[in-house]
Amino acid sequence: MDLSRLDLNLLRVFEAVLAEGHVTRAAQRLGLTQPAVSGALARLRAAFADPLFVRVPGGVEPSALARELAGPVQAALDGVRTALALRLPFDPATAETVFAIGMSEQAEAVLTPSLIAATSREAPRALVAIRHTDRLDALARLDDGTIELALGVLPDPPPRFTRVMLLRDSFVALMRPGHPLARGALTLEGFTAYPHLLVSPNGTRDGALDQPLAAAGHPRRLGAVVAHYGAVPPILMGSDLICTFSGRLARPMAAAHGLLAKAPPVMLRHARLGMIWHRRHDRHPAHTWLRRRIQALARALEEKDAAAAGASPPARHADGAC
Repeated sequence: MDLSRLDLNLLRVFEAVLAEGHVTRAAQRLGLTQPAVSGALARLRAAFADPLFVRVPGGVEPSALARELAGPVQAALDGVRTALALRLPFDPATAETVFAIGMSEQAEAVLTPSLIAATSREAPRALVAIRHTDRLDALARLDDGTIELALGVLPDPPPRFTRVMLLRDSFVALMRPGHPLARGALTLEGFTAYPHLLVSPNGTRDGALDQPLAAAGHPRRLGAVVAHYGAVPPILMGSDLICTFSGRLARPMAAAHGLLAKAPPVMLRHARLGMIWHRRHDRHPAHTWLRRRIQALARALEEKDAAAAGASPPARHADGAC
């Protein structure tokens, strides 16, 4: 391929068409006319000797080569944008930045209220755009640039990513007030005698409880699996199911819906809510501001919890590898 036939604007067109799946919407995104984008696509097709985008009902879809090019093109454009951004100071009061963040439902419920409040005050022209992300797709979405940050209970990332830990959390079991296990502390025998409700946005049937309960000789039985925490209260109120999950979600839910909260009768590792980003964003001013803001909000939550419990908050990781 002859590199002299390419320029940066062609790569921007490629990125926009890939993201939008539609030539006209890509033109609107770039502030160009539809013929201009079509002309740029023709130059790209000639340069790569590939159709790149094929017409389908409702738009276009990428060819096999375009899918392979997506990551390298995104990385190249991100590198250029980062280089340009490093020359400019970031002023949150005037920035019209879009912060694309991937969050698990737990992270969204715990951190989004304070994050939106903070950005509304400090970066009123910025847009916080959150999409669901979990341990199965977070790293892929960071690689392809769909999101800039991933927050949730996530696996250890490879070296091209940086992770910091934000919050520790315990587990709480919820049930209806009239449940047969409502009185007294939970025992393993009683806890596993009743079916359990599992919240699993990605559809998996393994939860944090399963391995410890199986190791203790009391495996649990699932009675239902749902995709969202919003379904939990009415299900529990109308059944003898038990649902165990993050205490930061479970305790407010119990208070709001009249559910009973109990400590599970098995030792569980604390859930660790973390934040991961691609190292290509390490020095990006807007990205750095957002990371530090999220860390400060998480620290404030932890200090509030510690004050309520009369204890000192745990040590914090700095903004870097952990």
